[in-house]
Amino acid sequence: MIWIKENDVAAVTENDLDVRRRLRSATWRQRTNLFIFLGPAIVLIFLLYVVPVIVDIFISFTDMGRSLAINEFTTKQYEKVFAGDKRLPQVIGLTFVYVFGTLAVFNVTFGLVLAILTTAIPKTSGIFFRGVWLLPRMSPSVLYIFLWIWVIDPSEFGLLNQILTNLFGVVKPVDLMTNAPVMLIIFSNGFIGASMGMIIFTSAIRSIPEHLFHAARVDGAGGLAIVRHVTLPALRWPISFITIYQTLSLTVSFEYILLLTKGGPFFDTTVYALYIYGRAFENGQYAYGAALALFLIVIGVALALLGWKFFDMKKLLQVPRIEVQ
Repeated sequence: MIWIKENDVAAVTENDLDVRRRLRSATWRQRTNLFIFLGPAIVLIFLLYVVPVIVDIFISFTDMGRSLAINEFTTKQYEKVFAGDKRLPQVIGLTFVYVFGTLAVFNVTFGLVLAILTTAIPKTSGIFFRGVWLLPRMSPSVLYIFLWIWVIDPSEFGLLNQILTNLFGVVKPVDLMTNAPVMLIIFSNGFIGASMGMIIFTSAIRSIPEHLFHAARVDGAGGLAIVRHVTLPALRWPISFITIYQTLSLTVSFEYILLLTKGGPFFDTTVYALYIYGRAFENGQYAYGAALALFLIVIGVALALLGWKFFDMKKLLQVPRIEVQ
């Protein structure tokens, strides 16, 4: 038989208690760190995102108007959305064209082209060109739109008409505001939106190991082949992120459209977010604007989930197979 002395049992018990105290202390530190680092972010998210949604839902079930008075709780606003507003189909269709056109032509495609071109030229020249392209984004929105107003001025003093007259001999001035308003808002938003994609894609291209490019050149690959087989596969996640982020951004933004065209002429450039703004803050229909905004929230969540599923973004956040200690 193996006899265990009493002091040995006491030592084992004391060690066990010590381990438990250390585990409790480690758990307490983890919770404290979680509160310290994530607490402020959680509070801000709740105040800036959750509370506004709750307020929006509350107002949408009222009859709040320009006087801000609430006389009854009703579902009339939603009945009006589904049955009474004949302009909504046009606004929704325009929003789809605007978001898809700006995203496909500029925010993703053109931003990718800019990133590839500026990383293919000498580094100093690439940095200078990207800096110049970022100037509109760093400038105030009003100043950026003032430049566009000068460019599209339908008189002979507009920059576009000066170029067409002096270089191509066009006699009749071109009025993009009247003849091509949708193309105008796509171009004005796209040129400034492409800069974000350019920066993200440039950073991703710079992170690709140089030996992959050298190996491709040794194998006889040309510039287009390197882009196709080396660069683009490495940009899967940045392209996915830009697509999802910019889709949501374009869906809810209307700042440049409001400053440039004010939604006109005749609602031809009124996207869904701008339509909500006009109904609520210009016409004083706050309850109806809140009901429309609730659908915008639902659309935004649906687009985010659809993008998450379509691009399989879960793989981006998966636990790495190799942990470096």
